Amino acid sequence: MLAKPNRLTDGADYKAVVRRGARASGAHTITYVVSREASTSPRFGFIVSKQVGSAVTRNRVRRRLKAVCLSALPHVRAGSEVVIRALPSAAKASFASLESEVMSSLERRAA
Repeated sequence: MLAKPNRLTDGADYKAVVRRGARASGAHTITYVVSREASTSPRFGFIVSKQVGSAVTRNRVRRRLKAVCLSALPHVRAGSEVVIRALPSAAKASFASLESEVMSSLERRAA
């Protein structure tokens, strides 16, 4: 699980990242990245709407995305704020495909 300093928790922070962030699209996710002051640790947020599926499905997708971001944490530039929006196809995607897609998006935008 991501530690508290590595999570976006405020709605205004989510909006700022989505509106001003560099965007990287994939088949199952859209990743938004904003660079802030380098003295802070990278922070992640997740958007998984009801279009993805039932509550059980949405939580499974969110847990998978959190696990991917936890493993990617050492490779993400300090001060980055990342929001990952899951698309409906993420519900049927395997963990490996989600992992490769998010890692490539983060390499393009936040490495």
